[in-house]
Amino acid sequence: MKQILFAGVIGLFLTLIGTPLLIKLLARKGYGQYIRDDGPREHASKRGTPTMGGIAFILATVAAYFLSKVITGYAPTYSGLLVLGLMVGMGMVGFLDDYIKIVKRRSLGLRAKAKMAGQLIVGIGFAVLALQFQDSRGNTPASTKLSFITDFGWTIGPVLFVVWALFMILAMSNGVNLTDGLDGLATGASVLVFGAYTFIGVWQFQESCANATTLTNPNACYEVRDPLDLAVIASALMGACLGFLWWNTSPAKIFMGDTGSLALGGVLAGLAICSRTELLIALLGGLFVLITMSVVIQVGSFRLTGKRVFRMAPLQHHFELKGWSEVLVVVRFWIIQGICVIVGLGLFYAGWAAEK
Repeated sequence: MKQILFAGVIGLFLTLIGTPLLIKLLARKGYGQYIRDDGPREHASKRGTPTMGGIAFILATVAAYFLSKVITGYAPTYSGLLVLGLMVGMGMVGFLDDYIKIVKRRSLGLRAKAKMAGQLIVGIGFAVLALQFQDSRGNTPASTKLSFITDFGWTIGPVLFVVWALFMILAMSNGVNLTDGLDGLATGASVLVFGAYTFIGVWQFQESCANATTLTNPNACYEVRDPLDLAVIASALMGACLGFLWWNTSPAKIFMGDTGSLALGGVLAGLAICSRTELLIALLGGLFVLITMSVVIQVGSFRLTGKRVFRMAPLQHHFELKGWSEVLVVVRFWIIQGICVIVGLGLFYAGWAAEK
């Protein structure tokens, strides 16, 4: 358990002191945010704010994870390394996207096909490797069975699993990317979800089927390969994002950019897949799902009827155009995300209690 505490504290400390150094470096190089002309007018003042801030919490998370291992003497696990690799890989795709936006001074970044290709390469690599590396109980980091609060028996096979994992990775990474439109919104929402996954990892470790002989009900256990290590990563991310939020909250001194949003979405999907809570992530990350659906509804309505449902999509900009201040939108959306996490954790516990 010390790993979890050390990882969270180190992640927090590194981003608190490291982010302002990154801000100075990015500002010196002129790596500022390009603001769309068709966005809310209030956002024009954000033009030039340093971006690619995701570098700070990606590096802090990786450092916190390995430093916690060095301090406590525990070895990294395959599940932990795969989830970290997914985060770094998606972050690299986002970094290329951000870099092209800055160098070419345009808001589109990577071409759609190139961006998708990068995400597919990283996602397929993760999905294929996640079905390898069996432990002594025969568990791999991921399972070919679908899961909600645990595997529920539908085996889809390795090929369909790769497709399913890719869908989750793309959906979550683009969901966080769409949410990252207001100061601190995506960062604060992510902190709440990572807190939930810290709890889930600890609970699954305590109720692991590997400890079946000491459990009051061996039937209510979790067949997860490395639950405690997933909690270490979630804690490191929670601390790193919390430290980053100090500088990213309104008025933001730095933006996470696609570097950060793609990395956060990817690692959320990775945690869900490796902790056997694949469908539960839709509720734990409910704000990301809600904002993504607002874009789907807006685009679908306009193509079918020529009319828009919202004043602007994603959803947070709709409320800005209705007159809500940026801070009001962010805080209220954090509350929505908090409710989603509470309900999700409630269902997670209820599923365990029902088996007891």
